[in-house]
Amino acid sequence: MNASFAGRCMRQLAVAIVVKGLFGLMPSACAEEPAQKVAAVAALTITIDNFAFSQPTLTVAAGTKVTWVNRDDILHTVVDETKSFKSDPLDNGDTFSHVFDRPGTYTYFCSLHPHMTGTIVVR
Repeated sequence: MNASFAGRCMRQLAVAIVVKGLFGLMPSACAEEPAQKVAAVAALTITIDNFAFSQPTLTVAAGTKVTWVNRDDILHTVVDETKSFKSDPLDNGDTFSHVFDRPGTYTYFCSLHPHMTGTIVVR
C-alpha cells in the first residue's frame, strides 16, 4: 500500500468516525486497491489476426475477464454459440471483453466468418 493511498484512507476513516460516530468503519475507497490488483491479474487477451483467433482454446479461472482485439483490416465478431455473449462488429483495433463468471465450456465464433472458432474453458 503506498503512502498517499494509506494517508487518503486514514483521512476518510477519521472523517467517517467523527461524522458518523462509527468505530471500525472502513470507507469503500480503501478497499479498492487490492480488488484492482486482482482484476488486473485475472485478465487475458486474444488477438484476431489473419482470420484466426490467436488462442483456439483457452482455460481460465471463473471471474476472468477475456478481451478480444481485432488486428485484421476487416470486420470480425465474437459470438458465443449459446448467445451468452456477442460483440458488435469489431474494426481494426477495436476490442470486446467478457467476464466468465461460471464454470463451463464456451465455444465462440465470428458470425461474419463462421470458420473462425475458439473455445474458452472456465474452471
